Amino acid sequence: MSVASPLGRRVLADLLARPSTRARAVALDATLVLTGALTVAVLAQVEVPLWPVPITGQTLGVIVVGAALGARRGALSLLSYLGLGLVGLPVFAGLSGGLASVAKPSFGFIIGFVFAAFVAGWFAERSWDRRPVLAFAEFAAASVVPFLVGVPYMAFILNSVLGLGYGLGDVLAVGVLPFIVGGIVKAALAAAIVPAAWALVRAADRRR
Repeated sequence: MSVASPLGRRVLADLLARPSTRARAVALDATLVLTGALTVAVLAQVEVPLWPVPITGQTLGVIVVGAALGARRGALSLLSYLGLGLVGLPVFAGLSGGLASVAKPSFGFIIGFVFAAFVAGWFAERSWDRRPVLAFAEFAAASVVPFLVGVPYMAFILNSVLGLGYGLGDVLAVGVLPFIVGGIVKAALAAAIVPAAWALVRAADRRR
């Protein structure tokens, strides 16, 4: 079954090809999903080491992949990324992976990436990604989503597993504040990249 964007809600990935059969459509979707997962895996290695959660390029990859693939394919792509890491492939930050990752304070953010990609794709299906201002709002909103899962998960690991006794202020200091500026920058980068891609598509259509 194809997981392409709903009819009338085209995203960038829908412009690549129009498969003539269901089998080809499924194969194309699978290729797009895997490519998105590998893109996030590469950007995960762009890392500023911090404890307990490093600053990485993952969020940029997540929101661009979500916008380019759409809500369903984007979420499936990040779910695939999560699965690849859990089975041991070195796709997480620092070329890490394996079931032991579940016990890391940063793992909740990876879970949150699945929902962030869906949000970015949902907005993209409604054409928010075609103009820089709307795209920035879309990507900023999607960038917040991993924190909704990641911060409580991090607090649980730090306090209940590691027994560190972090209060709310401590959790915010290590799990939110260091990422605000970087999140704004990554949302701005995505808001430049994706609308630019749409502009290239429109320019190519005019030349036909």
